[in-house]
Amino acid sequence: MSATTGYRRYVAVGDSQTEGLGDGDGTTGWRGWADRLAETISEREPGLLYANLAVRGRLAGQVRAEQLAPALALRPDLVTVVAGMNDLMRPGFDAGAVVAELDAMFAAFTATGARVLTFTFPDIGRIAPLARGLRPRVLDLNARIRAAADHRGVVVVDFFPHRVTTDPRMWSADRLHASPLGHAGIAAAAAHALALPGSDDGWAEPLPPLPVAGIRQRAAEEATWIGTFLGPWLLRRLRGRSSGDGRVAKRPELWPVEASRQVH
Repeated sequence: MSATTGYRRYVAVGDSQTEGLGDGDGTTGWRGWADRLAETISEREPGLLYANLAVRGRLAGQVRAEQLAPALALRPDLVTVVAGMNDLMRPGFDAGAVVAELDAMFAAFTATGARVLTFTFPDIGRIAPLARGLRPRVLDLNARIRAAADHRGVVVVDFFPHRVTTDPRMWSADRLHASPLGHAGIAAAAAHALALPGSDDGWAEPLPPLPVAGIRQRAAEEATWIGTFLGPWLLRRLRGRSSGDGRVAKRPELWPVEASRQVH
C-alpha cells in the first residue's frame, strides 16, 4: 500500500502568489503553487479537500483580518501562510509589524493542531535589478519569519539561499509573480518540506545556464519592464488602488481537488 500524507483538509491563505498569478490566466483560471501542492497531496489522499482564500494585492494585516477567521472555520489540518511581499515594497515598511501579523496567524492555526507551512522570500534584487535597494528589507523580514516560525513550530521553506529562485525563467514577465515553472518549483519545495511521499530536494537544483545578454538587450528589457509593469504598479499606488480591489477568493470553500477551479 502506498504511503499517505495524513492530510484531509488543506487551506491556503495569502496574496497573489498563493492565488496563483503567473500560472494560467483570467480566462482559464489561475492554478499556482498551492493548487499544485493540493494536487500532489491528493495523489496520496484522493479524498483531500482544498480551499484557497488568497487574494491578490493583500497586505499581511489584510490577510489576517480577512482570511484567518474563515480559514479557522474550515478546520484545516494543513495550512500554508504566505504574505508580506506587498508590504515590503511599500513606503513605511515595518518588518516587525508584518511578522506580528504572520505570527498571530501561526499561533491561531497551530493552536488547533494544524500543520502550518510558510516561506522566506528570495533575493528580489536578483530578479529585478531596480529592487536591489530592498535587499536589507528582505533579509530583515526573512530573519523575523524564521524566528517566528521556529517559535511556533511552523515549517519553513527557506528560498533565499537558493540561486534557482532568482532565475528569470522562474518568474513571469512582471517579475512579481512566479512563472508556471516557478510555481511548480514552489510546490515541489513545499512538498519536500512537508516530507510528502515521493518528494525530494530536486527543486533547488540550478537550471541550465542562460546565454549572457548584451548591454543593449538588458537595457531594452529593463525599459520594457518599467513601461509595462513598474509604471502601472506605481500609478496604482499613487491612486490608492490595489490589484485586488473588488476581488474575492477563487476557492472559498473546501472542495475536492478535482473540482473545477473558480475564476475571478
